[in-house]
Amino acid sequence: MATLLRSKLSNVATSVSNKSQAKMSGMFARMGFQAATDEEAVGFAHCDDLDMEHRQGLQMDILKPEGGEEGAEPPLEGDIHYQRDGTGPPPPVPKEGDACSELSGQGKPKITAWEAGWNVTNAIQGMFVLGLPYAILHGGYLGLFLIIFAAVVCCYTGKILIACLYEENEDGEIVRVRDSYVDIANACCAPRFPTLGGRIVNVAQIIELVMTCILYVVVSGNLMYNSFPNLPVSQKSWSIIATAVLLPCAFLKNLKAVSKFSLLCTLAHFVINILVIAYCLSRARDWAWDKVKFYIDVKKFPISIGIIVFSYTSQIFLPSLEGNMQNPKEFHCMMNWTHIAACILKGLFALVAYLTWADETKEVITDNLPSTIRAVVNIFLVAKALLSYPLPFFAAVEVLERSLFQDGNRAFFPNCYGGDGRLKSWGLTLRCALVVFTLLMAIYVPHFALLMGLTGSLTGAGLCFLLPSLFHLKLLWRKLLWHHVFFDVAIFVIGGICSVSGFIHSLEGLIEAFRTNAED
Repeated sequence: MATLLRSKLSNVATSVSNKSQAKMSGMFARMGFQAATDEEAVGFAHCDDLDMEHRQGLQMDILKPEGGEEGAEPPLEGDIHYQRDGTGPPPPVPKEGDACSELSGQGKPKITAWEAGWNVTNAIQGMFVLGLPYAILHGGYLGLFLIIFAAVVCCYTGKILIACLYEENEDGEIVRVRDSYVDIANACCAPRFPTLGGRIVNVAQIIELVMTCILYVVVSGNLMYNSFPNLPVSQKSWSIIATAVLLPCAFLKNLKAVSKFSLLCTLAHFVINILVIAYCLSRARDWAWDKVKFYIDVKKFPISIGIIVFSYTSQIFLPSLEGNMQNPKEFHCMMNWTHIAACILKGLFALVAYLTWADETKEVITDNLPSTIRAVVNIFLVAKALLSYPLPFFAAVEVLERSLFQDGNRAFFPNCYGGDGRLKSWGLTLRCALVVFTLLMAIYVPHFALLMGLTGSLTGAGLCFLLPSLFHLKLLWRKLLWHHVFFDVAIFVIGGICSVSGFIHSLEGLIEAFRTNAED
């Protein structure tokens, strides 16, 4: 009798423990989103977090009895764990205050619509708006129209992407059945290719992250070279110096130290934009309205399309953001006012800057400022670029490590971490190699506009235009009204044409630049 009683008590204790662990694991699976980060932190550093469970193939499965014999007792109630492919022991539950908990936002309260709007605004008002006046140089009034058009389309595709997260249940209620961009992509490719869509999204994500790192090195070298033209230091040398400063990023374990500078970087960027606009307004009498063209440069305008699209990329983190809002019903309103504000600010900034310098407008608009102002502004921008580099770099490393080295039985290579959780020497070497790769690209292709146009045409258009409209048609086509179908098809066709055209012209420009630099 005593033995039976002890057995029942043990089973009850195990059940309670497993229930508790299941709740904590479920919480870990639904990772949150940190508010008040800077534009690159929002757009890139959290990309890994919000898609982590689907990249790894993680799922909530019932543990099978050990040995798997027939007739074995079914698992106790609550014996559910967050694990890879439903096999193996569950991962440890993150403790309060540790790095994983910090990145996931576990235990943090829901964010308001204003906080969500701050995140979206930072994502689409980053330092890459400095290339927009160059887009007006080659596009004229059509470039201004595209700034407005891209804002409208990206706002719409953000909304339909969120609509793909929901489905109607048996009771006719609209419920959230998906959690991330990768989840939506996998649902569209199921059942024949259940992971193909997620892999495509992840590849696009990695390309965008690495290209963003390259852009930071390029812009750092460019700004320093134009700030101190009298020094016997070339732009390539400045890029090497910047990379030497960034090499410690290979040792990053979390973004706690870097995140402290996020708000400061964002405020500094807004101050820089205000300074540029103030200087332009001071020269309003000399504005060259006659230089704004109604025709376009056929060879270079497609590059401008990529630049404009890249400045609006935010779709990758929207599912996580909407899922962590206090009132998700306010998401549509939040998207409207953030994109309207971005459209107005970007349009005014690009037009005013172009009117000031007209045909002399450079790829990075701050290079047009007088030498006395340019040096101060550019130093602040370089500091911001160097502080922003670790965010996309860390996210890219996390995606690569988890998909290639830590994806359970599906990993392509051995685990790059030892049993004590320390990074192995060859894993550290690969991180350093990624930093060096960004340097080599920045040295051989030191063209900010071309790289930005290529990235926007390839991954920006895909993630913001093509995939959301395609997924919306695939998952919800039976419930769509005719005008929604028309919009989706039109966006897919127009986005595809712009993407292909911009990619081809940007690639041609990069190849020509690469050959020129190789000859030098």
